Amino acid sequence: MADVLPYRPKAGEIPTSPGVYRFRDADGRILYVGKAKNLRARLSNYFAPLHTLHERTRRMVTTAASVEWTVVGSDVEALQLEYMWIQEFTPPFNVRYKDDKSYPYLAITLADEAPRVIVTRNHRISGAKYFGPYPKVWAVHDTIDLMIKVFPIRTCSDASYKKAMATGRPCFPGQIGRCGGPCSMTVTIAEHRAIVDDFVAFMSGGDQRFTRELTARMNDAAAAMEYEAAAAYRDKLAAIDAVLTRSALVLPGDTDADLFGIAEDELAAAVQHFVVRGGRVRGVRATTVDKEIDISGADLVDQVLQRTYGDAAAADIPKQVLVPQLPDDAAELEQWLREKRGRSVSVQVAQRGRKAELMKTATLNAQQALMLHKTRRSSDYVARTQALTDLQEALDLAEAPLRIECYDVSHLSGTNVVASMVVFEDGLPRKDQYRSFSVPETTDDTDSLFQVLTRRLAYLDRPEPQSEEGGKRPRFAYPPQLLVVDGGQPQVAAAARALAGAGHPEIALCGIAKRLEEIWLPDQDYPVILPRTSEALYLVQRLRDEAHRFAITHQRRRRGRDITTVLTEVPGLGEARIKALLRRFGSVAALRKASAAEIAELPGIGPKLATAVHEHLAAR
Repeated sequence: MADVLPYRPKAGEIPTSPGVYRFRDADGRILYVGKAKNLRARLSNYFAPLHTLHERTRRMVTTAASVEWTVVGSDVEALQLEYMWIQEFTPPFNVRYKDDKSYPYLAITLADEAPRVIVTRNHRISGAKYFGPYPKVWAVHDTIDLMIKVFPIRTCSDASYKKAMATGRPCFPGQIGRCGGPCSMTVTIAEHRAIVDDFVAFMSGGDQRFTRELTARMNDAAAAMEYEAAAAYRDKLAAIDAVLTRSALVLPGDTDADLFGIAEDELAAAVQHFVVRGGRVRGVRATTVDKEIDISGADLVDQVLQRTYGDAAAADIPKQVLVPQLPDDAAELEQWLREKRGRSVSVQVAQRGRKAELMKTATLNAQQALMLHKTRRSSDYVARTQALTDLQEALDLAEAPLRIECYDVSHLSGTNVVASMVVFEDGLPRKDQYRSFSVPETTDDTDSLFQVLTRRLAYLDRPEPQSEEGGKRPRFAYPPQLLVVDGGQPQVAAAARALAGAGHPEIALCGIAKRLEEIWLPDQDYPVILPRTSEALYLVQRLRDEAHRFAITHQRRRRGRDITTVLTEVPGLGEARIKALLRRFGSVAALRKASAAEIAELPGIGPKLATAVHEHLAAR
């Protein structure tokens, strides 16, 4: 492959102005759209020597047949034009978003003559005002049931409303006091509209005003000995309190902000968008992002904000946007949002206090959403079948690898070396066949891997094993069709030596390297690159991640057991102090290297006890 792309423009031809660039393939299809403050500086990154590019960036520029750019007057214009073209052309190498459509919304049909409140998953109703999304549909119904006790607005269907208008008889909600009755003119359309406005104002964050007003009315009614009216106001206050209890106060009451928690790996990202109004989380929106080429965390934040606010109404843009890290064009984003909102908007990183705590919560939710996204792909039968077929084709296997074993080595600064073996059959984990290994002596990870595989493969050459109780074959009895190791060429070479030494060349082998998520085969100079949307890559990733998790779990358990066994022999050391030593030093080997003075620095362990620990370990 030539190291210089034939369509590369001369450096002097590319302007240094801000603008938007587009890569096209031979058929003229737009592959990628990006923006730059300096077009020449940005595009020169794509035309660096091919071997220095990220693998998927290299695939994009080699797929492209031309590049073109449009100069604009400012960075803000570049941002607007980039967003418009991404929406219009949906380039395959730009990040792709998958909104979680499963969440229901609470909607007010403000375009109707007598607006009503409904539960819907359709967020394109003309003229409707939306609140949410809510995690469960019952949460929306519960909120409505409580709210209409305070703000009795219409909940009936359009057909029921028209029938009531024609007959003059209230609809069923109106008959039982759950609606003010605009259909039967118990209240006028204008009065009903005022109640609707109060409903919207309350849901938008103006809850303190209604609490104060209802409290004052209740007190006035009680003072006037109008106890029935006072009880009605009391019940409304209780309903308001119940609604507010479901949306805990997490920030100061005047805080209107959108907060974005993001979790990502090399292939995908999950975004949790917390909508905070009046200091309370009013809704959460989940989005999954497929990343086709390498993109930094700051660039991902930039893309997320563009997509969130590109078509947003001014009322839906808050005065503060909190993100995990600032994009390079944060100032331009603020200006863009300010122009759309008509008032000031700040884009900030939450660094301390309640906002930082809420950011941790959003990030944790994003991490769980990303894990769930990957698990769902792996557990889906069609996706699993496609993954095994794609893996067979990519690795040039004679048949689909129905049994796959994956190995990972874990250690703590060269000590407590352990290895894990996880087993997937038909694309699903077989946790009853997971195994862990202790490696007593080793020089490095490749030597550890060679030892572990040699021990495991030796079981394949034993005489036909007798069934254990219950008719199950003993462990290691089933040969895998594919061995996967965590690592690149060195780890694959070590595993290949183990397979050759054991006399099992029929077992296929590959390794997955973390840096670029590329697949390495034995005796190959170049890796196999699976598409980022490939089900096969998700399967191999999950194998690797599961093997790593299992190895770390075993290492921690063993480390805690080792240090506890040794230290329980020291007089005066109880369970709490042993746990403190484990947290501080991690292993017996590390603790043995520590001086008595270093051990004494821990709270609850004085010089005398530290000396006893030090002498006890030195004597062993």
